[in-house]
Amino acid sequence: MSQSKIHPDQIYIEGLAANDSAIIQSIYKKYVPKVVFFIMNNSGDKDQAQDVVQEIMILLFNQAKANKLQLTCPFDAYFFLLCKRKWLNEFKKSSNKGVTITEDIVSMNESALELIAHTEEFDEKQQLFDTMFQKLGDKCQELLKLSFSIKSMEEVAEKLNVTYGYVRKKKSLCIGQLTQWIQETKNFKSLKK
Repeated sequence: MSQSKIHPDQIYIEGLAANDSAIIQSIYKKYVPKVVFFIMNNSGDKDQAQDVVQEIMILLFNQAKANKLQLTCPFDAYFFLLCKRKWLNEFKKSSNKGVTITEDIVSMNESALELIAHTEEFDEKQQLFDTMFQKLGDKCQELLKLSFSIKSMEEVAEKLNVTYGYVRKKKSLCIGQLTQWIQETKNFKSLKK
């Protein structure tokens, strides 16, 4: 991403990363009604709108937690465009019709479009990782989840009631298998940067 000035609305991203309930409530109060209105006026209902909002909020939370989101445009435009594109893609899938996304170019700037592209790419990577992670056995999943949340491998070994050496070797094997599966997918090369 090009070096652009961080927008003051970055507080929303930081609030999401910190799971700040005041920021989250503010987003729902200020920005969600516009999304719900758009979806309801474009062949959707309130429940579908809430589902889209929830998916985008989770995506933004994950991206913010990974420190992969530096807002360079107003949050409103970014959030609305993400939700709009998500809804149009969902609608396209469910209706088996072609949907052309025509952006309101007047309200878009390069910064917002670039952020959207990065967020959509982050989402694709996350979905690929999640899909391949689910293919791992229960023991690998448990070990990796613990090692993601607990920094000390000694603590992980203690929690699993196994030796430190076993945990290190097993983690290496699990990560190796996960990496191999991810690299073997068709869309890996397009997501690799």
